[in-house]
Amino acid sequence: MKANSGFTLIELMTVVVIMGILTTASMAGYRQYVRRANRVDATSALLRLSTAQERFYLQNGHYATTADELSAPPPAGLGTPETERGFYELSIAPGGAGPEAGYAATATASASGAQRDDDDCRSFSIDQTGKRSASDAGGTESPAIIDRCWH
Repeated sequence: MKANSGFTLIELMTVVVIMGILTTASMAGYRQYVRRANRVDATSALLRLSTAQERFYLQNGHYATTADELSAPPPAGLGTPETERGFYELSIAPGGAGPEAGYAATATASASGAQRDDDDCRSFSIDQTGKRSASDAGGTESPAIIDRCWH
């Protein structure tokens, strides 16, 4: 009798299925890691915007009411009214007592960007006092969400 060497079709298909399962599991974890890393685009842009707002206030006696007002070249402004990588859109609203008293800056995941499917941290905000906030895709804001999104 002659001994057969090699793999059977069943053994080969078992290996392919196991590799598929491992690949699927690792890709899901990797995508979540990339989403968390991309959130830095929003937080760093808001911190830069906050600094630019303070410079604008010192020069003009009031806070800027639009991101376009802050788009002057650095060091006077941000250099651009959007986040560096384009994952988030920036917006500024005057504070409740007007632009002389404060502002609220928001970075919202761009509808066409890579972060559009980040349901955990859809938008980030900061105000003139440095108070940070964040909300998920449903608009829910909680201390746990703020902590997860800003850290």
